Amino acid sequence: MKITILACSTVLLLGLGSGGALAKNLPAGGLTVGEIASWLQNDGYKAQVQTAKDGSQNVYSASDGVGFHIYPYDCKNKRCGSFEFSAGFDTKGALSPQKINEWNKKTRWVRSYVDDVNDPWLEYDVDLTPGGTYDLLDDEFALWRDRISKFQAFIK
Repeated sequence: MKITILACSTVLLLGLGSGGALAKNLPAGGLTVGEIASWLQNDGYKAQVQTAKDGSQNVYSASDGVGFHIYPYDCKNKRCGSFEFSAGFDTKGALSPQKINEWNKKTRWVRSYVDDVNDPWLEYDVDLTPGGTYDLLDDEFALWRDRISKFQAFIK
């Protein structure tokens, strides 16, 4: 009987102990542009909120020497339910659509395309609703940074 009570107590304590380690939830409805910038800054990245001529805002940051923008989407009352990482690369038109198709065929999550002068773009959409955690968002950002690095090697 003592062993059963001890085992149950241990399981209960382990279960309660893990409650303190729960990941911080994202706010309902997603993030504001300011919260996106703060999230990046808290992880040690620069983050500048930029305002376009039409009044829309985005966040500019960089990783591994590559500048990128975060464009918010699905916004209601300043909270945005999704956003898109976007980075352009100046290759002086050296990349063909066929080369980019090779990347897209072999790479999950992050897509690429060439613009009208054959310079490549890399994009990745992140859904913030109906919920999630900052830990999950950090994982998404890690994937984005990994793909930036791999894409740089791919286009050389």
